Amino acid sequence: MDTLKTVILAAMLSLSLSLSAAQAVNINTAGKAELMSVRGIGEKRAEAIIAYRDQNGPFKSVDDLESVQGIGPAILKDNRDGLTVGDVAKQ
Repeated sequence: MDTLKTVILAAMLSLSLSLSAAQAVNINTAGKAELMSVRGIGEKRAEAIIAYRDQNGPFKSVDDLESVQGIGPAILKDNRDGLTVGDVAKQ
């Protein structure tokens, strides 16, 4: 019975991690509401990300978010795994 519980828990963890990776927020295409779903990003920061993107073009890497006023290393560290820039070449 303990083996069955371990297998079920491992499967649930694996599924959870897969879903998290599949739902990464693309900072090059996300709208305000989607950006606000990111931990530490409220309305003003979401607007700043969109304004920066509109003025400077697509982000080449998630690290480029630090160029946006109000986004620092702590926000990036907390969210790095849930963010993506997608395929910048196609945008």
